[in-house]
Amino acid sequence: MTFCTLQLTAFAVHGIGHAQVVPGGTLERLWTGFQFVEGPVWKEGVGLLFSDIYPSIIYRWSKGDSTMSIYLKPSDSSNGLTFDHQGNLILTQMQKRRIARQEPDGTITPLVSTYNGKRFNSPNDIVVSSSGAIFFTDPDFNVPAGQTRELSFKGIFRLSPLNNLQVIDSTFDKPNGICFSPDESRLYVNESAQHKIYVWDVVNDSTFTNKRLFYTIPQTGYADGMKVDSSGNVYCAGPGGIWVVSPSGTYLTLIITPQTPSNCAWGDADRRTLYITAQTSVYRIRPGIATGVNEATRSGPNHFELQGNYPNPFNPSTTIKYELPQSSTVRLGVYDILGREVSVLVDQRKNAGSYEVKFDGSNLASGAYFYRFQAGSFVQTKRLLLLK
Repeated sequence: MTFCTLQLTAFAVHGIGHAQVVPGGTLERLWTGFQFVEGPVWKEGVGLLFSDIYPSIIYRWSKGDSTMSIYLKPSDSSNGLTFDHQGNLILTQMQKRRIARQEPDGTITPLVSTYNGKRFNSPNDIVVSSSGAIFFTDPDFNVPAGQTRELSFKGIFRLSPLNNLQVIDSTFDKPNGICFSPDESRLYVNESAQHKIYVWDVVNDSTFTNKRLFYTIPQTGYADGMKVDSSGNVYCAGPGGIWVVSPSGTYLTLIITPQTPSNCAWGDADRRTLYITAQTSVYRIRPGIATGVNEATRSGPNHFELQGNYPNPFNPSTTIKYELPQSSTVRLGVYDILGREVSVLVDQRKNAGSYEVKFDGSNLASGAYFYRFQAGSFVQTKRLLLLK
């Protein structure tokens, strides 16, 4: 396994969009020599975890000393990886056709393996919502050799914190990548073989409406793992690289990778480095997607904006930024999932300008919280996640 640096390979495709990448980024190949890597996830203090499916290993890469080590073996052909609100690793295990949790002592606890008494196909990608519910896709890509499909459909599932299993959708042929928008008002899932991304409006944590086509990747190939950034842009692994699409469904850019990517995840302390798994290698890049605003010449904010906090998840502090195009009375508060206010960060009149404020969660329990920004009639809410 080797380490090397490649030239920048993110750009706008002519005829598709006009966004550009801020100069200076480089795509780095951290390690290579694996069999087929998937499911990257970052945890502060641990580093990057990712699955090597065929040898049934989860590897750990440490940024501090750039070492690679085995984190879990066997992983039972783990694919998608994520963390719950207690910091426990949640993994899809295709060999055992189930969702499982790694406990603090390292033991593996099965969470769910059947629907109506029938085994899943091969659980693939996974995400945990602010309520603690686990959402996962179940295509039939990797039904273990010698075993048969039992379900008559390939579903998108929700496992509640009380272990109640719900089918979100049963009409996909190859459901694969899954993620939420930063404020969890949208759920994205791609139809892999058709390289299409669909989106639902989230009414509440278990009710989803208005399913619609969000974006079709205009190249032949498979759509795979997906993530969003703090601005709500969708990053989808697909033919040629990572396809970046705005919240309105407009193509922004393509981060080209030497090998076809399978998934991606945000990492480092500020969660602005994109780690990418691609066939036999792991890469990283700081994309720097431009917004179309020239920061060097802009005299001041031209609209109200609440930005995504960083880092997120965080422990114990994070930074929240907001912009005011005019003098306004500002209130910025943090709330728990029950709607109780746990902290008031700003409650005063502010002049037009760009601001940032620190939120310290040292005295709070791990879990999901929301921060609400109000300036005059403008109101916006975003989610943050405290992991201790």
